[in-house]
Amino acid sequence: MFSFVTRSTGLHRALRLGTCISIKQMQAVCGDKKRYASTSEENRRIPKIYTKTGDKVPSQVRGDQRRIIYLMLWEQQMNYHQQLAREFCIDSGHSFTDQLDKIQCVLQDVGSNIATPRSSARDSHIQKTKFSSQAVIELERWIDSLTEELPPLTNFILPSGGKSSAALHVARGVCRRAERCVSPIVRSGETDPEVARYLNRLSDYLFTVARYAAMKEGNAETIYKRPE
Repeated sequence: MFSFVTRSTGLHRALRLGTCISIKQMQAVCGDKKRYASTSEENRRIPKIYTKTGDKVPSQVRGDQRRIIYLMLWEQQMNYHQQLAREFCIDSGHSFTDQLDKIQCVLQDVGSNIATPRSSARDSHIQKTKFSSQAVIELERWIDSLTEELPPLTNFILPSGGKSSAALHVARGVCRRAERCVSPIVRSGETDPEVARYLNRLSDYLFTVARYAAMKEGNAETIYKRPE
């Protein structure tokens, strides 16, 4: 992961991502051997987590760049909501939490791809953040496997079925919004089309796994009824 960190902002990015970095790596990123020459606790200077670079909105951010920033915010929100749903699922003893773990890692790759516009990024960065269709295929396989155990869906259902199921439905709603946001960026050629496909399949997966969680917990799903 450290090889992905750029020289200018790498140290702060690594800290935010929780990446383990050594003193030599700090020196390589910062170019300041004296600053990190000592490994003693009293002499080590820990960089601040905030950089203040986002205090002012740059005037050149517009058009596709603004949409990319907006989409990255929704991608982060989606990850946070899914993490909350995952905690509920762990408490309920569900067996599919390893799938949620893997999805969260893939969402980091989604963010990297979105943050690397094809029109302005270096070819090496574009290749490094290229999104694989294998992630989409894996989601489809999980959906098919879960669907085989579920009763047929004969009615519209509302987000329900207990805490795990409801939280997964919320994550699905955020995923749908991110999917809609990514469409214009894909059409403009700035983002890999596989990212849009993944978000589409992910919302289907979250719907399916929400129903699966409700079934496994023995909770009834609320069926939509037209108000009289």
